[in-house]
Amino acid sequence: MKPAPFDYVRPDRLADAVAALATPESKVLAGGQSLIPLLSMRLAAPSVLVDINGLPGLDAITVTGDGVRVGALARHTAMLESAEVARVQPLVPMALAHVAHATIRNRGTTVGSLVHADAAAEMPVVLALLGGSLDVEGSSGRRTIGAAELFTGPMESAVGPDEVAVSAFFPALRPGAGVAFDEIARRHGDYALVGAAALVEGERVRVGYLSVSDVPTVVDLTGVAPDDRADAALERLDPAGDIHATAAYRRTLVRVLTDRVVTAAIDDARGAGR
Repeated sequence: MKPAPFDYVRPDRLADAVAALATPESKVLAGGQSLIPLLSMRLAAPSVLVDINGLPGLDAITVTGDGVRVGALARHTAMLESAEVARVQPLVPMALAHVAHATIRNRGTTVGSLVHADAAAEMPVVLALLGGSLDVEGSSGRRTIGAAELFTGPMESAVGPDEVAVSAFFPALRPGAGVAFDEIARRHGDYALVGAAALVEGERVRVGYLSVSDVPTVVDLTGVAPDDRADAALERLDPAGDIHATAAYRRTLVRVLTDRVVTAAIDDARGAGR
């Protein structure tokens, strides 16, 4: 199929991009790896496509002791290949290595994945687990949306229709903490049947899950005995069946991955503390 007709603008100033989004049913185009297929299948039919690839400065990746700030036009590959990103927050490249295929990572943007808010995608759950945030610019100015408020429903985010996401922030890994990420997919590069990311900070244990609930879901497993962690996680989750996997199979994968990533994160923390 071909997309429905739409107008196209490519502003060179952020203010002009925000102004263009005032048109009802307008959409932002950054990497396009999610939006373009939706247009082609006519699952999205914007009146105006606002291409932000001409905006200067939005492809920056800034790494400090506090964390990693990634601009809206920074590609997955740039984040994945950054030694500084891996040093400050290793969970980011751990997860990015599972994102689709190299061709898609070369064009797709990390911020775009967050705004798309697909619960089967890797980066939303990483932002949620780390307690990161998204900065957006709209007609009312700039604001910061915390990860806890960002993902509002299935493929729905708190970014307003007249707002452009300009950057995301992933907090740094604290000294002595450990992280791990793993997922199970039918084929490499496919969406995960279930995925999990773990963050261990001292006695605190938290695990984020993708492809399990309607939104990225983080479960606090602090103080739960190792043999009981999977049961405790499943009390908070509601795996559903679809054409790819039954609900029972997803529950089994939650059990397997919970044990796997928590064990790996604990080992990572011990190694980081030496």
